[in-house]
Amino acid sequence: MGVFSRFTNYIKTVMSSFLDRAEDPGQALDYSYEKQLEQLQNLRKSIVDVTMNEKRLELQEAQIQAQMKKYDDQARQALAQGREDLARLALERKQGLQAQIDSFEQQIEQLKGQQQKFIEMQSRLQTRVEAFRSQKEMVKAQYGAAQAQVKIQEASAGISEEMTDVNLAVQRAQDRVLQMQARANALDELTTSGALPEIGPGSGGDDIDRQLAAVSNKSEVDAQIAALRAQMQLPAGDASQQQAQLPPATEAEAPATGSGND
Repeated sequence: MGVFSRFTNYIKTVMSSFLDRAEDPGQALDYSYEKQLEQLQNLRKSIVDVTMNEKRLELQEAQIQAQMKKYDDQARQALAQGREDLARLALERKQGLQAQIDSFEQQIEQLKGQQQKFIEMQSRLQTRVEAFRSQKEMVKAQYGAAQAQVKIQEASAGISEEMTDVNLAVQRAQDRVLQMQARANALDELTTSGALPEIGPGSGGDDIDRQLAAVSNKSEVDAQIAALRAQMQLPAGDASQQQAQLPPATEAEAPATGSGND
């Protein structure tokens, strides 16, 4: 299994376990994104380390090559002076350094190959991290919208419950108003029909009060008749004559007249 595959499995494991514990998926996604950025940063650091090792080997190789050139020059000088033995020693040392040069070149090639792999891995990981960031923001936006919708629906449900109570209170008030109006209409109708006695000045009393009122009315009428006779210059007549001139009462009127004289 490659480094990138292990990294992908690690991210999946971390994200899955964190999502199981987290209540807010946005926090889980942010945490996973931070972990991916951390891994990407570590990968970039690894690329820098490989590059530094490569450059160090190249510097060492350059120093050895400079030493080999020096041995080569010394061998030429020794041969020019007739010292073949010294020239041979210089070339032997040059040959020993050549083995190190071959080793350095092999290591440098390996580091370059590793560096190239890390660079390609970084490019793929960078693409995935950017895609994950876009998806993360979209999921967070969707979660925020859903959360806001839930809060609105909860608030609407609370308002509906409150409005139900308000409607019940209004209905009870309307019923109370209708009852009071019906009661007022009933009392007004009873008062108008005479079923209930009126209260206050001018209201009817008992039977004695009505008889006294009738006598008072009769005396006032007699006074008005006398005043009219005086104005018309008619002879004054007594009550007995006037009563004699009245037509006889009918049977229906007789009891009423007798009750009035009593």
